[in-house]
Formats: sequence, C-alpha cells, structure tokens
Amino acid sequence: KAAAEMLLDGLLSAGNKTAAISPPGVEPQPGVEGLLSPATAPAKGNAKKMRYGVFDLETQRSAAEVGGWHRAARMGVSVAVLYDSESDSFLSYQEENIGQLVERLQQLDLVVGFNSKRFDNKVLAPYTEHNLALLPSLDILDEIFLRLGYRLSLDRLAGETLGVNKEGDGLQALRWFKEGKMEKLAEYCRKDVEITRDLYLFGLQHGYLLFRNKAGQTVRLPVDFRRFPASNRE
Repeated sequence: KAAAEMLLDGLLSAGNKTAAISPPGVEPQPGVEGLLSPATAPAKGNAKKMRYGVFDLETQRSAAEVGGWHRAARMGVSVAVLYDSESDSFLSYQEENIGQLVERLQQLDLVVGFNSKRFDNKVLAPYTEHNLALLPSLDILDEIFLRLGYRLSLDRLAGETLGVNKEGDGLQALRWFKEGKMEKLAEYCRKDVEITRDLYLFGLQHGYLLFRNKAGQTVRLPVDFRRFPASNRE
C-alpha cells in the first residue's frame, strides 16, 4: 500500500503549485502529545460520544503480481489492523478472520482510513457481501485531493504534521508476508494505523495538516474533519 501512495504522490503532484495555499508563515505545531484524547474526540456536542475506528491493511500480492492497481480485489489481505476508540485499543486480523474486521467496521459511527476508499475497501470486497461504500467514512487522502487536486503520501503528511515517519515500506511488508513474519507485518501495519489516527485527531483539533511542498516550503493545508460522520446509510 505504501508503494501505491508514493506512486500517486509523485505522479499526481507533478506540475502542481502549492505555494498559493501557503500562509505567510506557519505557526509551530503542537506535538502528538497535544492531541485530543483518542477516546473522547471529537469534542463538540454529541460527537464526543462517537465511536470511530481507524484501519489499514497489507496485502499478500503486489500490483505487479495481479496485473495492476485496478485489480486490488485480487491482492488478498495478509494482515489488517483496526484502532477502536471505544476500547482505545488496536486489533489485528489475518485473512482467516477478516470477516470479524468487517463486522466491527459495521458497528462504528465513523471509519477513518488513508486511501481506504480507492484501495483498502477494494481489497476487502471479496471477503464480504456488505457494500463497504455505504460505511460512514472519512478517507483522509480523499480530503487532501479535494483541497489540492493531487495526493500526498502518508509519510509526507506525518513528517511535517506529527514529526514522525513511517517505518519500512510496502515492498518490505510483502517480503515479511512471504517469509511468514506475521508479527513484524502486524507491527508495521499498526504503526500506519497509529499515524493515520493521529493525523485525524490533529486535523480535528486544529483544522489543518502540514506538508512540505516541492519548493521546500512548509504548507498549512486546511481540513474540516468536524463535518464527519456523514453517514451514507440513510
């Protein structure tokens, strides 16, 4: 999955100018420790009782092995991790119990992901009869694209916004699966979920995310995560 994000980042940001959305100066951002408590965010109205989840998954096969990214449904799930705000815990799933993940997703008020609509949901689709497009979802990458007109990698956002970086990459994750190193794979996936959760909470609290553009400028990118959940189930 990380390979897909990097490819999109490179292809779709080429030739785009981000300086136009840069403020004259960027205020120092608070650290991760300044984020809302995961179990209580969001903080307005009845939203504080909202049960949200953040998930990510890794695959058994690469895009090259299945004939392209448009065939994500053929990639197969190697491991998936879900953060559940209700229990403030991370839950790991392997292919044999992916059905349990899908059922838990159905219980959430909001499902948060990064490239989840274009990728993760398509990988999950063969494992369920549920229409995952009907989940009340926030795909952070979709929000970035709506603002910029191109996509950014998870690592690029996390480095500037949170001061942390991803560990490993999608190719390494594929090797771990083929070598049977499922604990390492789950740990890698969990880290991506943790980063995605913290980006969500940062954007929710501060109304922006940060990234460095190709000119080396730090850009404040406005986001409006408070408008979620926008349930599509009705």
